[in-house]
Amino acid sequence: MKDMCAFWNEYDSIAGHVCYCELAAFNRPVNPQFLMAIGCTPDKRKDCLKSMELAVGAGVIPEELPALQPVPAPMSPPVLTCDPPQEIAKTVVGTAQKKTALAAPALVMLAILAGAYIALGAVMFTIITNDLAIYIGDGLSRLVGGVTFSIGLILVILGGAELFTGNNLLAAGYLEKKVSGRQVLSNWFWVYIFNFVGALVVVILFFFSGIWQANDGSIAVRIIDIASAKTSLTWSEALFRGILCNWLVCLAVWIALAGKDAISKILAIMIPITAFVAAGFEHSIANMFFIPMGLLVKNAEFAQALVSPTVMQGITWQAFFFSNLIPVTIGNIIGGVLFVAVAYWTCYLRPNLPKSLILNGRT
Repeated sequence: MKDMCAFWNEYDSIAGHVCYCELAAFNRPVNPQFLMAIGCTPDKRKDCLKSMELAVGAGVIPEELPALQPVPAPMSPPVLTCDPPQEIAKTVVGTAQKKTALAAPALVMLAILAGAYIALGAVMFTIITNDLAIYIGDGLSRLVGGVTFSIGLILVILGGAELFTGNNLLAAGYLEKKVSGRQVLSNWFWVYIFNFVGALVVVILFFFSGIWQANDGSIAVRIIDIASAKTSLTWSEALFRGILCNWLVCLAVWIALAGKDAISKILAIMIPITAFVAAGFEHSIANMFFIPMGLLVKNAEFAQALVSPTVMQGITWQAFFFSNLIPVTIGNIIGGVLFVAVAYWTCYLRPNLPKSLILNGRT
């Protein structure tokens, strides 16, 4: 019997030969699955019981032993899919400290990349929408154009780059006294300049690629129409469209910081960006591509044969800077700083906020 089970014991005593099962003799609870695994079948248990009765006069090996209850796993805390607004505000301040501490070479390269990424989004917008309105109408064409343009900010956020309009959120770090006004202004100045450089790099590459001549010149016509519409705005129109634009752009950056994964961040970016593009608001860095591209294309013989001189005559460097870029830039600063950075800092980080106004991280 000894070889049949690891729990079976035999020995010779003064009273004679003794044999017994440890599990039965000491009434140890065992999981039925365990008994089956070691070969302790009901028939074998009956044989063991008979041997124990003969050897020690008693022995109970139950036909079915109660199953051991599984130990419940400890409850894990719920996984947050995004940070609450108060945490986003703290993240924005921390990001401001990191951005203002960037070394000059890194800042310059990241700013050039951001300008190029936004320009690439503008390239996609131009190509996709060059004749789309004919098939799906103006409204849906704007919607699709907004989705395609959002690739620019997606690349900036996920790829890592320094964008002037998004960096208007550095004002929150200044209000929190974590960065100085000089640091903020220095960052804005250099990022703005090299965003322009990055956008112009894409303008040159796209122009010499010749892609703008595709689709029987309709892309070239679209480029000129966009540039003409932007340089024809009044100063006040450009200003207020710039305010509305960067309100949404900075909101896109703000809520993207709340996301815990790439998909969440992409969706957070796409929705506000699609809204501003579809509405026709003005983005200073995007216009660093749209209008210089129009200036190059309008001087090409290929485009001059397609577009009326009346449409092209308003597209000039002077109109670009004074009728569009300056008021749009001012508007972008107001929209990003006042309506996002200052507004949310006031709600979630302002010192001495009455406790009666705070409830679960919301005011």
